[in-house]
Amino acid sequence: MQYDIAAIIQGYAQGYFLMADDSDRLGWYQSRDRTLIPLDERFRYPKSLQRVLNQERFTVAINRDFQAVVAGCSNRETTWISPELEEIYWLLYQKGYAYSFETWQGDELAGGILGIVIGGAFIGESMFYRITEGSKVAMVKLVERLHQRQFVIFDAQMMNPHLERFGAYRVEDEEYQALLKQALQRHCSLA
Repeated sequence: MQYDIAAIIQGYAQGYFLMADDSDRLGWYQSRDRTLIPLDERFRYPKSLQRVLNQERFTVAINRDFQAVVAGCSNRETTWISPELEEIYWLLYQKGYAYSFETWQGDELAGGILGIVIGGAFIGESMFYRITEGSKVAMVKLVERLHQRQFVIFDAQMMNPHLERFGAYRVEDEEYQALLKQALQRHCSLA
């Protein structure tokens, strides 16, 4: 199947995101409020995670095993990542839009975050872990990198208790669109 990558990126640039429904049909979605991960002092994490970070058990990589991260993100009981969406992520990766931000323990993939980068926006699609704390360490290290690289937003799309512990907050669509517009004027690089 052929996909119009420019149209897909345009959809994300307008604040939409792709998801598959229960029957694997892909659709564009938009939320009245969006969840953002702060890239400033509002970002926080549990003290127990600081101990893990201090132990330096994990190394960080970008796109070392993109397909394994996509597979890890989609490998759950209920998922919005259909085989078709996996294919789209692969095409976006090949065009330099989709990234996997990974943690490794030796040669073993510990966890990762799948996202799409457009300008100064990192749009987080999903995250997973195979080794306890793998995705949490990835979150901390990714926020550090996005801050260093002067990204405007880390869009986590939808709130959950896990993200709340990191200081995630909701913004109304109007504020999100303004931040997204600002982000699209930047030329940030994740790698």
